[in-house]
Amino acid sequence: MAHRDVVVVGASAGGVEALRAMVAGLPADLPAAVLIVLHLPREAPSALPRILTRSGALPARTAFDGEPLVPGRIYVAPPDRHLLVLDHRVRLSRGPSENGHRPAVDPLFRSAARAAGSRVIGVVLSGSRDDGAVGAETIAVNGGVVVVQRPEDALNGSMPRAAMDRVAPARVVDAAEMGELLAQLTAEQIPEPPPPPVDPLTDAEIAIDGFADVTTDEIVDASPVYGCPSCGGGLFELESWPRPRYRCRVGHAWSPESLVDEQAVATEGALWTALRALEEKSALSRRLAQRERVDRARFTRMAEDADGAGELIRGLLTRLATSTATHQE
Repeated sequence: MAHRDVVVVGASAGGVEALRAMVAGLPADLPAAVLIVLHLPREAPSALPRILTRSGALPARTAFDGEPLVPGRIYVAPPDRHLLVLDHRVRLSRGPSENGHRPAVDPLFRSAARAAGSRVIGVVLSGSRDDGAVGAETIAVNGGVVVVQRPEDALNGSMPRAAMDRVAPARVVDAAEMGELLAQLTAEQIPEPPPPPVDPLTDAEIAIDGFADVTTDEIVDASPVYGCPSCGGGLFELESWPRPRYRCRVGHAWSPESLVDEQAVATEGALWTALRALEEKSALSRRLAQRERVDRARFTRMAEDADGAGELIRGLLTRLATSTATHQE
C-alpha cells in the first residue's frame, strides 16, 4: 500500500490569504511534501516562504533546483522559475511562460501527475482566469485527487470555477477547512499506483517546460491558427473545442480565456498608438495651417479629419474598457 505524499498547490489573485488559511490547518507531521506556485511579477522578490512559515506548523522555503522532496516541508516556487517535480526531486526551469506566467500552475501540476500519479493531490485556490484547470484535469486523469477552494470563499473565484468545470467530481471546501482535509487525504492508504499512462502530449509539454530542445510543431500535426502574444509566433491548437489550448512553436502556452485577455491588451495598446499618431498629425496640420504660402484649408481639413478619427478611437477605447471590466466581474 502507498499514500498520497505529493501536494501541489496553485494560486493567483487573492491567493496569499487562502494559502495562509490552508497552511494553518496542516499538521506538523504531514506525511507529504507541499509544492506551491503563486503567480507573482517576475522581478518581485517573494516573502511567501516567511509568511507561510509564520502561518502554520510546517517550515516553508524557496525551492532549490535538484533538492529531494521531504515530507512535512513546503516548497515555494521562486520568481521567474517554473517549479516542476521530476524523479521525486524539485526542478526549476526558465521554460516558456504559460498564460503569461512563470512560474505557472499548470507545469507543476502536469509534472507531478506524471511523476507520482495517484499519489498526487492537486489544490486550486483563489485566482483570476482559468490557470490550473488543465493541470488539475491531468492530475485527475492520472488517478490523483483534486481539491478546490469554494469559489464563494475565494477573493477571486475564477480559477476554482474553471477547475470545477474541468474536474468532476472535485473536493470543494473553504480554505480554512482545507488543511484538515489534506491531512486526511495524505493519511489514507491507497493501492500502490501503477505507472502513469503513456501520454506523448504531456511528456512533450513537460520536456518543453524543462527547456528541452522540443518545439510545438513537432508534437502537433496542424497549422498555426492565431498569433502568440508573447513572441508573435503562430499558435498551434493542442486540443479541440470545447476545451482548446494553444502553444506557439517555442512553447508559450495559452488557455482560451487568457489568450482573449492578452489580445484585448494588445488591441488597447494598438489603439493608444493610433490615437497618439492622430493627435500628432492634428497638431502638425494645425501648425502648418498657420503658416503663410500654404494651402491653409487643406491642412485645416487634415487636422479636422485626424480629430474625428481620434474621437472614434476614444470611443473604441471606452467600449473596450467597459467590456474588459464586465468580463472580469
